[in-house]
Amino acid sequence: MKNSTRTELFNLFFYLARWLFLASLIAVLAGSASAFFLFSLDWATNTRTAHRQLIWLLPIAGFVVGWLYLRFGTQVEAGNNLLIDEIHDPKKVIPLRMAPLVLGGTVISHLFGASVGREGTAVQMGAALADQLTHIFKLKHEDRRIILMAGISAGFASVFGTPLAGAIFGLEVLAIGRMRYDALLPCMVAAIVAEQIGQLLGVQHTHYAIPLVPHLTAWAMTATLIAGAIFGLTGRVFAEATHALSAWMKKRISYAPLRPCLGGIVIAGAVWLLGADRYIGLGIPTIVEAFQQPLAGYDFLGKLVFTVLSLGSGFKGGEVTPLFFIGATLGNVLAPLLHLPFPLLAGIGFVAVFSGAANTPIASTLMAMELFGAEVGMFAAIACIVSYLFSGHTGIYRSQRIGHAKHSDAPEGVKLSELDAYRKEPPQNTLR
Repeated sequence: MKNSTRTELFNLFFYLARWLFLASLIAVLAGSASAFFLFSLDWATNTRTAHRQLIWLLPIAGFVVGWLYLRFGTQVEAGNNLLIDEIHDPKKVIPLRMAPLVLGGTVISHLFGASVGREGTAVQMGAALADQLTHIFKLKHEDRRIILMAGISAGFASVFGTPLAGAIFGLEVLAIGRMRYDALLPCMVAAIVAEQIGQLLGVQHTHYAIPLVPHLTAWAMTATLIAGAIFGLTGRVFAEATHALSAWMKKRISYAPLRPCLGGIVIAGAVWLLGADRYIGLGIPTIVEAFQQPLAGYDFLGKLVFTVLSLGSGFKGGEVTPLFFIGATLGNVLAPLLHLPFPLLAGIGFVAVFSGAANTPIASTLMAMELFGAEVGMFAAIACIVSYLFSGHTGIYRSQRIGHAKHSDAPEGVKLSELDAYRKEPPQNTLR
């Protein structure tokens, strides 16, 4: 064996051992944090359900969360977008305070009745905890990028119980149409181990059943294509409405704590007067119902409106579980119109609306297969890809870069948030 070959094998072994160690360490941190978060979320949800009157304290809760971020969290308020920016252009280690702030803010939001999710919290905790290893091991910028991506993957996988989807999400979410494969091993190891850590700590994830997956006939494929387009447009409406409301409130209300306070007043009044309790919190029971029986045709719209109000006014949490709700209930409604089984279309909508809103068709397809079984893979892949295309160059993560345009000319390397201004000025950011 030549010396060069031995050297290459030694370097490969060192690389493998190093990243297995770092990724496993990240997984332990993120998986443990996610487990604690999920148990806290269960407590908040059960407490709110048992004491419906807590909804009237939502404005005060919103003010408190807004004040905490104004006082202690201005550096981390951008949340997932901050993580994406730091991966593309590493500048400063994520402050550790991001983890407790987003954890507390999300639990408070759920306790008093905001319609928010949980993915953002788990991802931010995972990445913030992972980034502290930068100081401990004196990591370089390139290594720090991978550390952050592994933290994102670990947080996503552990909160949903989907390690394959979590691993790919950490790679796919950074840029539209392009992934970085140098982080594939750390992201995969971190996601798998983090999910296992959650199981060891007693985390139990909701089971969704699709009892029958039909053959992929010509009509079934056509119907799936139609549904995918509708799911993509819905994801686009959700993302654009959330960003528009957030921008509108920031323009008119300069004092940040007042935004979720006023949003809380509107949400609390609407929930109490309309009896709209099913549209606040995670909404897991309604998602499960979407796989079991026909639902009201307006459920998806109710969840969309309450989530846009919650996130747009400044409550903390995530977008993904509300997107699951919107997609599953919309699929439930479309099923009889498209002559497909409603459990199947609920499952496809579950992942496809998320695919369009987050621009992550591969992770969304893998999630469908992990949650519902491999048989649903072809249907999910078709719907997720079409949804991704129909959502356009928009999304819930405004710091995503355009790596490769979807179906029209769009400048590579530009953030989604800067796309509208591109025609006036050339982009200053480049894709890393």
